Amino acid sequence: MDGVAPLGINSVGIIGAGVMGAGIAAQAANAGAKVLLVDVASEGSASRNAIAEAARTRLAKSEPAALMHPGFLSRIATGNIEDDLGRLAECDWIIEAVVEKAEVKRAIYRRLEPVLRPGVAVSSNTSTVPLAALTEGLPERFRRAFLITHFFNPPRYMRLLEVVAGPDSDPETVARVSAFADRALGKSVIQCKDTPGFIANRIGTFWLHAALIEAVRRGIGVEAADAVLGRPAGVPKTGVFGLLDLIGLDLLPHVLTSLRAALPADDALLGLGPAPELVGRLIAAGATGRKGTGGFYRLKDGAKEVIDLATGDYALARRPVPPAAKAARRGGLRALLAHSSHEGRFAFAVLSATLAYAAKVMPDIAADAEAVDRAMRLGYGWKQGPFEMIDALGAGWLAERLRAEGRTVPPALADGRPFYRTDAGRLSVLDRNGAYRAVERPPGVLLLADVKRAGPPLAANRSASLWDLGDGVACLEFHSKMNALDPWSLAMANRAVRMLPAKGFKGLVVHNDGANFSVGANIALLRVAAALRLWPAIGWLLRRGQTVFSRLKLAPFPVVGAPSGLALGGGCEVLLHCDALVVHAETYIGLVETAVGIVPSWGGCAALLAQLATAPERQGGPMPPVIKAFEAIATAKVSKSAEEARDLGFLRFSDSIVMNRDRVLAEAKARVLAMAKGYAPSPPVKLALPGPSGEAALELAVRDYARKGVASPHDVTVAGELAHVLTGGSSADVIVPVDEKTVRDLERAAVLRLARTPQTRARVAHMLKTGKPLRN
Repeated sequence: MDGVAPLGINSVGIIGAGVMGAGIAAQAANAGAKVLLVDVASEGSASRNAIAEAARTRLAKSEPAALMHPGFLSRIATGNIEDDLGRLAECDWIIEAVVEKAEVKRAIYRRLEPVLRPGVAVSSNTSTVPLAALTEGLPERFRRAFLITHFFNPPRYMRLLEVVAGPDSDPETVARVSAFADRALGKSVIQCKDTPGFIANRIGTFWLHAALIEAVRRGIGVEAADAVLGRPAGVPKTGVFGLLDLIGLDLLPHVLTSLRAALPADDALLGLGPAPELVGRLIAAGATGRKGTGGFYRLKDGAKEVIDLATGDYALARRPVPPAAKAARRGGLRALLAHSSHEGRFAFAVLSATLAYAAKVMPDIAADAEAVDRAMRLGYGWKQGPFEMIDALGAGWLAERLRAEGRTVPPALADGRPFYRTDAGRLSVLDRNGAYRAVERPPGVLLLADVKRAGPPLAANRSASLWDLGDGVACLEFHSKMNALDPWSLAMANRAVRMLPAKGFKGLVVHNDGANFSVGANIALLRVAAALRLWPAIGWLLRRGQTVFSRLKLAPFPVVGAPSGLALGGGCEVLLHCDALVVHAETYIGLVETAVGIVPSWGGCAALLAQLATAPERQGGPMPPVIKAFEAIATAKVSKSAEEARDLGFLRFSDSIVMNRDRVLAEAKARVLAMAKGYAPSPPVKLALPGPSGEAALELAVRDYARKGVASPHDVTVAGELAHVLTGGSSADVIVPVDEKTVRDLERAAVLRLARTPQTRARVAHMLKTGKPLRN
């Protein structure tokens, strides 16, 4: 984002330059705000701002990257709390992110309060301290400016923001901060009640602690526990113990202590008891997880080891797949929890307790079940929230199982009704009064899932569908595994070009709500065809993709790409053939075909050359667009953000970047409607390509990389084919421009030659088997 003035917040001050404070500072800079990051003064150092300066320096090197673009670091200034209260007071929003001790936080607020300007918002990033304890003894003026904004780590990538307003908080201030967090920071904002742990950590801590206690009590191995409470349960593949290693073992006792001090005595979390003694021993030994010497898992001499919960000894990891996990693959969550094995009973004990706990505390911590589910999906990475899980299992089934074990059934589960249903095409949620009400989306949010509930698709096949977004705009959705593109995907895109004008549609958005836009062409088809020597079939598929994407580019209506997540290979080629892009900030784009030993061949080389050649900022001469395209494609470079994709040339400067993923589709639809009046396809681009002299220059650079050991022999072969394509072939001459079709013909020929090599076939097979490139 280039500016945030319309949201009323242009500058953000962060007090506390630790991991969270620095991460929040980076995300505010990503949003376009001016940021002041301060910590305590560093006495005796060359700079009194040394702590904040060191944090700023670390941001530039962090992995995963905290900044969406290296240039955004310049938006972050540093200071210290002793000398820079006046500079902090000039900020529109001040966020405190210091140690989780109420007295330390209040001491900062008391120093800050006298210099606050009217209208400034002040918030705490606390995850455990109640708002009432934070504002105790502070004047009303401060309490009106104050709220809690609980970010999740890492702040750039975790989309959840829990907001807690106190009884004295100014509603306009809360609304302004929430709007900025939504539109500028890209957060899904959930208004929480001022209760211990708020929503996500209240339930997430129970889940993690219950799994740890039950695994120790039942003698379940760490790997077996993660195997059943990971993907089979719809939670991240790390499972429970892998997640504890990731967040740090030392965090769990701290959070448990904070919750134990704040929760009522009859809360089920307290009934689980303290953390097992093994956790304390590991922490004392520095084995706090990935940030320490290891935890429940560790790497030793390059080998992964796992701890025995009973003895504390480590052994080589074996990656078991318990029968309960296999049952879940076939029958889903209920099959997992109904499995009679030791691991199945463990999974039921943990998840049934967690779901019952969520049902019991939901009325006290959140507005409704939807808020809880969203918090757990976005804060803990669950595929489904607890109430969506209950609906998948059947509330009646779960209640009956709880009764059979003599356990209390929460009132919300007692009558067995689902928490969600669809009424007149709209998602409804069961409220606390026992009535269903429609789930309201914020203005400017359009979700494809809601569109799909409203009615059947305009057209559909096994890999793609067409949907009516209203107002004369259609949506092309890919929905194969990982949204890989295949002949059915191409058929639906082709059908859209033919069908939409006949039905009076004004334009098309290419979008889906999967984790990734598209990982590219389904290379399994290439592997099979090459193994069977079906060269004509490969040629047909290449030509088909080129034809369909060219038709999208020349369609009599605007086509806007609206991606999020990975857009690789063929997925990137789709976007390069769109008239405009509205891109989620966390979109990772690249033409990665060289990693499997081929070159882009659905028009990607031609389209990228055309885009670079017509860019307003391009340098003169025929070589700059060719060199830039060659560097991006030959190295299989994938952008680490939409901003970086713009640097690589995959986005035009006229394309839009949207911070909040939930707003991408609505903005893309608006872009289509804005372009539709008087629309005409862009005229074909003539490319001035350097021919053999340019090809020789590129090959010389590649041979230099080979001499240095950076490029393998087959890398040299693939790069040579790519250089031939991008420079226009052996007959190209810079004074005789060529059209994109010439380059597309060269693409196809190059892939057909490369597909015949054993090295390319080995790379394709290796990628399909491991998901990683092979260097040969």
